[in-house]
Amino acid sequence: MNDDANDALNGDFSKAAVLRTDDMDWVQSPSPTVWRKRLEHTGPAEAGRVTSLVRFEPGARFAAHDHPDGEEILVLEGVFSDHTGDWGPGSFLLNPEGFHHAPWSDEGCLLFVKLRQYGGDGRKLLALDTEAMDWQPQGADGRRIKPLYRQDGFAEEIRLVELAAGTTIAAHDHAGGEEVFVLSGSISDDAGTYPTGSWLRLPDGSRHAPWSDTGCRIYVRTGHLPPQAG
Repeated sequence: MNDDANDALNGDFSKAAVLRTDDMDWVQSPSPTVWRKRLEHTGPAEAGRVTSLVRFEPGARFAAHDHPDGEEILVLEGVFSDHTGDWGPGSFLLNPEGFHHAPWSDEGCLLFVKLRQYGGDGRKLLALDTEAMDWQPQGADGRRIKPLYRQDGFAEEIRLVELAAGTTIAAHDHAGGEEVFVLSGSISDDAGTYPTGSWLRLPDGSRHAPWSDTGCRIYVRTGHLPPQAG
């Protein structure tokens, strides 16, 4: 899908960014039945690096298009379809450079989408049913994870993380930054509390000690942001 804005949005990767998507309005995409909430964007209109929520109305279709520098999709609700299959809630798709499709949704769907953030030769074409994956304990602090992507030669790591209610994570640094989308519950750190639907991005070298009073499930991407100058 092509999902870009005319002006840069949260384009300074040296700064933290926080958005609560439930407070944002839907904006029509180039397709009249596909809507979006842009979270970050840099580069040309309709052709830049973008992170967004995307909503297909029932019966919506998007014109055939290519994906320079790749595409990442996490299906949050409904069923997303293209020539590779029908992808329900929890489906995680990574489409590398050269991927071409004309997606649609018969029943409608809600997606978390990242464009032009999966570039480079040798990237995997990946399709995971995260609902069928087992949670794996991580450490002794109440965390469980579902690893989604890690590949030799590339910096980023992507995973789903679950924190039990009352969990506190020890303070830690983020080389290459961290990006979080809250799928359910809420998570907090010294800067605030982030309920379901919140998106936050922390720059390279940031440090925090998050916790969750309610318990939560979050999408997490780390290691992908440029290093801080100096």
